[in-house]
Amino acid sequence: MGQAMPTEADDIPHAHPSVPREEPPSPPPPAGDLSRLRLYAYLSAPERRTYLAIMRLFTSTLLADLGAGEVAAALVEAERRGEIDPGEAAPDTVVDRLEQLARWGNLLPGRREPAATIAEFTRSRVRYQVAKLAMRVQREVDEMLDVAEGAREVSRELLPAIEEGLAAIRRTLGEVLTAERGPAPTVSRTLRERLAQQVTTLFLQHDEFAAAVRDFYAYLGSVIARYDLDPAETSGFKHMLLEYVELIVKDVLRHSAPITAHLTALNRQRASLLDLLGGGPGDLTPRATRAGQTELLERAPGRREADWDGLTDWFVGRPGRPSEVDGLREATSRAITALLTNVKRITGAGGVDPGRRRDLLTLARWFDASSPEQAHDLYAAAFGLFSSRHLGLAGEDDTPAPDLSWREGPRVPVEVNLRTRAERPPAGRVPRVSDDPLGRAALLAEAARREQRHAAAVGELAAAAHDLAGARLSGPALELLCELLALAGDGRDGPAEQGAAGDPVSGLTLTLLPRPQGHVTRVGSVLGTLELHGVDVRLDVTAAIR
Repeated sequence: MGQAMPTEADDIPHAHPSVPREEPPSPPPPAGDLSRLRLYAYLSAPERRTYLAIMRLFTSTLLADLGAGEVAAALVEAERRGEIDPGEAAPDTVVDRLEQLARWGNLLPGRREPAATIAEFTRSRVRYQVAKLAMRVQREVDEMLDVAEGAREVSRELLPAIEEGLAAIRRTLGEVLTAERGPAPTVSRTLRERLAQQVTTLFLQHDEFAAAVRDFYAYLGSVIARYDLDPAETSGFKHMLLEYVELIVKDVLRHSAPITAHLTALNRQRASLLDLLGGGPGDLTPRATRAGQTELLERAPGRREADWDGLTDWFVGRPGRPSEVDGLREATSRAITALLTNVKRITGAGGVDPGRRRDLLTLARWFDASSPEQAHDLYAAAFGLFSSRHLGLAGEDDTPAPDLSWREGPRVPVEVNLRTRAERPPAGRVPRVSDDPLGRAALLAEAARREQRHAAAVGELAAAAHDLAGARLSGPALELLCELLALAGDGRDGPAEQGAAGDPVSGLTLTLLPRPQGHVTRVGSVLGTLELHGVDVRLDVTAAIR
């Protein structure tokens, strides 16, 4: 009998007439499609060890193109080492696993291999390639399995690098725009390449820093939620929080102002920047293919509007949406509060709060090592679930009858202090007042910061006293001005009278002078312009300056 050999033309597989022709793979789903979650299905399947070994085989090399025979030969070694279950390296089993991965979308079936017999041809001689998104899923899985469970170190040196990168992008962008108007196209091409390199480096640095910060604070949140920390663990946690976290927050706050200034300047030239980088407002760039379809390309970082919006939102807040820097400061404040609460609890109560985490873990180990009969006894002893011995029902009403004598009535328990000394307060030593040095230091530091902010606001008002309309007051300065305006307005009996109010700390005095209708006094600030109708504002800064 002759051999049935499949033919190949233009990489399109042709089957034997008796074998149904394979359908081409469906196009990839659009971005945001929940059907992509099927790519994670092999991680929770009962045969996940085999699927992981197959996916690692496909993702270990570039342009992997493997058939069932090659995969089975590689799985034989994994089965010998005990990495997969026995029998999973059989050829028929490997074919089933590959077909299932193809149905989930992790593998893409390609051309067929030449078959020596009809049996080989009907037993799926298809070669497979790994899908792009499946490659990314497997890479993230391997990273997650290898990552340590402790705190992740934050690369603080990336913040000055981000600041310098934004400054370099501004300089290069200006040079490119100048060269575009010149007669030398070679210089413009070189500057474009430098600009693309700087943008890519900037976004890679920011992605690494943001991911490290999120991982570190996720670990921080898991630690501060525990109530069974002993003094040694609390001391180590205090060192990490008060020293390491403080360094991170200080670095972020120190570099946020120049980074915000650079981002504000670049956002005004964002359209020109994206045009030079070849990006546009869309997320993906379409490109016509030979078959008339559309191939979706994933842009490099920094080539989309959304990339720059995300970078800006990390450092600059908007109304109703605080920045990540503000969230970082708030998370640090909550962590310090939780630490002070734990320290106060340990120093005040004389020991650790009776959290049962360790006890429950010990009990779980006992259950794991016990037999079923011992587990039942252990469960009853641990939780007091013994058989019921009190069969009598309680009375509906335990209150004594009105005609019952007190001699014959039920006895009422009386405390020892009240029965012997006729005193209700409990006897014993008065509990000591716990000293909280960390809380006192935190309160003093917060008071010092408030005084510094108040002094800065007074100095800003003193500098802008002669031209409030042309000033650009900050938020704290405008808040202090509004407080003085409210006090001065409250001291007036009518619109035609004069009012005054002063700051008792700095000596700054604000006076409201009545003016005819139609007169408007304007005060400029970063939050907008404050308009006062019918009054004039005078600031006496003599005492404040002195």
